[in-house]
Amino acid sequence: EVQLVESGGGSVQAGGSLRLSCAASGISISGLCMAGFRQGPGKEREWVAIITTVDTTWYPDSVKGRFTISKDSAKNTLYLQMNGLKPEDTAIYYCAADRFYCAYGDKYETWGQGTRVTISS
Repeated sequence: EVQLVESGGGSVQAGGSLRLSCAASGISISGLCMAGFRQGPGKEREWVAIITTVDTTWYPDSVKGRFTISKDSAKNTLYLQMNGLKPEDTAIYYCAADRFYCAYGDKYETWGQGTRVTISS
């Protein structure tokens, strides 16, 4: 069974940083497309980062230059480094993975449980 377990959420002030981790089990992440999504209060879920099987990364304009997605294959873990956090980044953050799908939609086959991030002004 493939599982993704997230950690690293919390509460910080605007301008601060957090690093989210997403530990995978049951499959090697080196063969997966992985992504980060978030769902803020009263908002639809949206993508914030994608990393392909060849480590190409994509970001929407809302987080470009502030968020960095990366993989550590030795630890089988995905990371999302978030800097320059803003109150509008407040959301539940999810990691997702898929053996084949690799795009902006939420069609990934495996999802983490989510971790809450709260940014105060």
